[in-house]
Amino acid sequence: MVETIKARDISLYELEEKFGLQLVTEPNFFPEWVSDLGSLNDLEKLSLERVKSNYFNLTKRRSMSEEAVKMVVLSPLLDLADFINLRLRLKLKHLLKFQIKMKTLLLKAISMF
Repeated sequence: MVETIKARDISLYELEEKFGLQLVTEPNFFPEWVSDLGSLNDLEKLSLERVKSNYFNLTKRRSMSEEAVKMVVLSPLLDLADFINLRLRLKLKHLLKFQIKMKTLLLKAISMF
């Protein structure tokens, strides 16, 4: 029988240990991803290296949530591509976290509106 593990319940480190996965940093590993691209300036290269480093730090020893990926990877990439500026109107979903303490009960809830 095949064991099914949810991605949120396992870290990249555990996958590396269990299945012998290895990180490939060869820039031409997928040549179709890097062909015919414009050149980057030094600041853009530095920014992308920082995003990559932050991503690997995030994933190495723990599973990651969608919110963490948005914060660590997506937001810096959108900023670098100039998608986040005053001309755009962002539509965000609001998240409210709260907890209520009673004598014998602690209720924790998340509400989206």
